[in-house]
Amino acid sequence: MNKSATHIVTEFVLLAFPGCSEIQIVLFSLFLVIYVLTLLGNGVIICAVRWDPQLHTPMYLLLGNFAFLEIWYVFSTVPNMLANILSKTKTISFSACFLQSYFFFSLGKTEYLFLAIMAYYGYLAICRPLHYPTVMTGTLCRKLVSCWLIGFLGYPIPILFISQLPFCGPNIIDHFLCDMDPLMALSCAPVPITEFIFYTQSSLVLFFTMYILHSYTLSLRAVFQVPSAAGRKKAFSTCDSHLAVVSLFYGTVMVMYVSPTYGIPTLMQKILTLVYSTMTPLFNPLIYSLRNKDMKLALRSILFRMRINENL
Repeated sequence: MNKSATHIVTEFVLLAFPGCSEIQIVLFSLFLVIYVLTLLGNGVIICAVRWDPQLHTPMYLLLGNFAFLEIWYVFSTVPNMLANILSKTKTISFSACFLQSYFFFSLGKTEYLFLAIMAYYGYLAICRPLHYPTVMTGTLCRKLVSCWLIGFLGYPIPILFISQLPFCGPNIIDHFLCDMDPLMALSCAPVPITEFIFYTQSSLVLFFTMYILHSYTLSLRAVFQVPSAAGRKKAFSTCDSHLAVVSLFYGTVMVMYVSPTYGIPTLMQKILTLVYSTMTPLFNPLIYSLRNKDMKLALRSILFRMRINENL
């Protein structure tokens, strides 16, 4: 290639969801509501775990960490998406694009590690209830630290490699975030090694999916062996809601990054990305925490104390 004719890309254009101004306003309002509700739902969980002494247990420490993770996960994409909808140029700088990619994939990897741990502890609570308190107390902190470290140390090298590729133009990404597939497609040089490293890491989701399915299969088998109908109903209501969220997150991630995406329309890829990056963080507080009796009591106690302090 003639070097003098090579154009160095300094910014990218995120097309996001093109349409008339009315559609843009509707999308902006919808995503803003989802973003605010996600922050409120997960923020309430963090405050409850922080302020209520009865929730200072390993299980709620896990849920508090998970809520903290969800806040940062939506923060890595939604604010920029909202700004993009209102923007006329729809540009994002080169460095900001790769910084978003790093945090988006690192937080996503941390999330499916957290979901695997939660599936494991759900299995212990139902199938090994006598071991549950000991395991939760003894190993949870180490597992939480491992999740954060593995999540954030897995992607610096692939992201760095991709950022060093030559981007000669065009610079248009038909997505609402800086995803790796469209970024690598814009490179004017072949990237087989980088693609291999990235997709190898992404394929680890298969391992965690099989592990989680195995855990929930054992849990459901134990549920059906519960002698009382009321006990079965209570345990099954917990398992099926957890399994629904896990299936939603892992299923969409597998379609996007494990199976070939060449035959999937671009709009469908955007919708799938929206499901696991914005909808699951919205649903998770409802599924994992706010339906919990102890969490409800803690929130009522906090609200009661706040009212007393206001009246003093």
